Amino acid sequence: MARPRQAPSGARRSVPRPDRNGGRPDRRNRPRHGDGILPVLARAVREVEAAVQRGKVVPSVRTKFQAIALLARQERTRVRADTTAGEAQRTELLKRLDGIAMILAQTAARDSSLLALLAEDAVIGEATRSLLREMLLDAGLEAPAVEEAPPATTATSPAAERRVVPQSVVQRQLANPFLAPDFSATPARTAAPPTRQLASWELLGPLFRSFEEASGGAPACMPLPEPGNLRVLSGRELMSHQAAMIAAAAGGHRTFLLADEPGLGKTAQALLAAEAANAFPLLAVVPNVVKTNWAREVGIWTPHRKATVIHGNGDTIDGFADVVVVNYEVLDRHVGWIGEFGFRGMVVDEAHFIKNKTSRRSQHVLELADRIRARSVRPLLMALTGTPLINDIEDFQAIWEFLGWIDAKKPLKPLMHALEETGLTPIDREFYPAARKCVIDLGIVRRRKVDVAADIPARRIADLPVELEDKIGKSIRQAEQRLAKRMVSRYEAALEARTSGHTVDGIDHDLVRTIATRERKEATTSKTEGNVFGMMRKIGSAKAMLAADYAAQLAHSAGKVVFFAKHIDVMDAAEETFEKAGIRFSSIRGDQTSSARTKQVDAFVNDPEVQIAVCSLSAAGVGINLQVASNIVLAELSWTDAEQTQAIDRCHRIGQTEPVIAWRIIAAQTLDARIAELIDSKAGLAARALDGSDEAVSSSVDVQLEALVSLLTDALSDGGLTESRG
Repeated sequence: MARPRQAPSGARRSVPRPDRNGGRPDRRNRPRHGDGILPVLARAVREVEAAVQRGKVVPSVRTKFQAIALLARQERTRVRADTTAGEAQRTELLKRLDGIAMILAQTAARDSSLLALLAEDAVIGEATRSLLREMLLDAGLEAPAVEEAPPATTATSPAAERRVVPQSVVQRQLANPFLAPDFSATPARTAAPPTRQLASWELLGPLFRSFEEASGGAPACMPLPEPGNLRVLSGRELMSHQAAMIAAAAGGHRTFLLADEPGLGKTAQALLAAEAANAFPLLAVVPNVVKTNWAREVGIWTPHRKATVIHGNGDTIDGFADVVVVNYEVLDRHVGWIGEFGFRGMVVDEAHFIKNKTSRRSQHVLELADRIRARSVRPLLMALTGTPLINDIEDFQAIWEFLGWIDAKKPLKPLMHALEETGLTPIDREFYPAARKCVIDLGIVRRRKVDVAADIPARRIADLPVELEDKIGKSIRQAEQRLAKRMVSRYEAALEARTSGHTVDGIDHDLVRTIATRERKEATTSKTEGNVFGMMRKIGSAKAMLAADYAAQLAHSAGKVVFFAKHIDVMDAAEETFEKAGIRFSSIRGDQTSSARTKQVDAFVNDPEVQIAVCSLSAAGVGINLQVASNIVLAELSWTDAEQTQAIDRCHRIGQTEPVIAWRIIAAQTLDARIAELIDSKAGLAARALDGSDEAVSSSVDVQLEALVSLLTDALSDGGLTESRG
């Protein structure tokens, strides 16, 4: 804001300007001493209000509306930064500015076209600039020098072109549009200061390895306080593990990787932690399939808070809500205004979705976390996932960056300080358990059902081998043989092309892995006939009728059943089978709207006549509660144990009263059986890293690759290729 012009000693502070008729100005319109621009703004905003009420929004009114908003915003910034004024005087001036803002908001509500004048990219025309100078001179202030307009850009990124600002968000800004973020107390997010003994060490690798090598029953859970009187909140009694985590937030802890096993109420804990930390407005970034459920949970656990869900461009959202729920898929359109909204907390649900840092959704999540940290003092940041590790220990990296524990290259200050305090370096064996504890104490919370929810009945996975029909089974086995033969040919060609003289007794397993890696890459990037993905889909289609028949039998004998499949054609075949059998079912798919999906879930949960829920593994494997069923049929196998576990835990969760059985339908003597074994073999990764299990697993297990390695190895053994090769 421009300062009053300095007058020579003895001169008057401001010189009244003649009015347009050559006479002296009306004394009633002159600013009071010390008020500066405020009387000019008050008079102008009433003129705009009256004009809009009469329906006369002519260009001059729009110009004045924009000029008032710009000057009021500048004046608010000046008043807040003015250390010479007393507290009472600043409060009075800010109150008067709020009154002007309220009139602008009410005026814009009458004519929404005025809202565009307050957008970040709104053009400030010459007419507005001229009026700004005139209003400043009317207030006895120095008018700013005329600035040249910045050159227009001719190209924008596709992401920027898609970005939107919903009208309701603009209305919220208008209700208090001049409240700039207060950065004065916000600690800068900087790297750690120069370190002592760890200055020259690369530390991220050892930090990840400290979790990979964890053993001896060392669970990954930070020390949590006793819950005290937090056992009952919002009229609901909490379980002890839930109340303890909320007590940590109430005690001042602000970053959490909440990695409780699925079914232990992570959504409720996140909302109540936000309540304990007063972290509203709260942003929740969630998978598309659960965003409506998040709004429901807000109504259950924090009923005095209002939730709004962003669909598409956000035309229907409530900009005044306490909790804003957005799904990963539309985040790119809204990342601009979300970063400026003033959120005091951010929750990322199913946080393993951001493990790939090169993906756009991961980059947007990390960008928003940085912007929230920069605009709020100690915001609440929570990553929720029951399966934080899918393939590798490095899956932790993006989550830790979101929480502000590390950056792309090194630990940040709190973690580095804790590591230095250990007095150890990665050359010391004791460094690894100590480093693991340093990370855990930053906010990892991991509890298992067996430890904190003993009243939840047990679960088990039962495999049902099925023999495929002669014609179909023969076709699939022949396809496997063609795939194996193609890899054997490549293996033999590679051996014959060697010129190094290198020999290996028996099968060259390094070369086997190289050939398998090439095959998997080609299957991912091209449409190679008979690749591993096509074969698994073909096997799934072949099992569809058998799996559906078994689910129908369970529904008749044991009650409600949840049927999971990966592919649409398998779901279609199953639903056709249920229709012919006269069995009512719900269909939960990825291509449904949120309201349609919610309707299907409610029908299965509440209608006793709906016996089966036909679910997509990807769309229904997270975020929905189906504990009315205790029998699950897995018609197709996932590529990861995590996805399989998530699906089972839709039923095996708080509220379940019966033992849960997941029936895996396995096509005998096919690649399906190999995949099942490999999924089971990799299940120990999260247990070892998070729960301190002694189970030995490799640091990176890729089921697709390992299935091809197994297929090629068996083919070479069966073919007698065990002699030395040169």
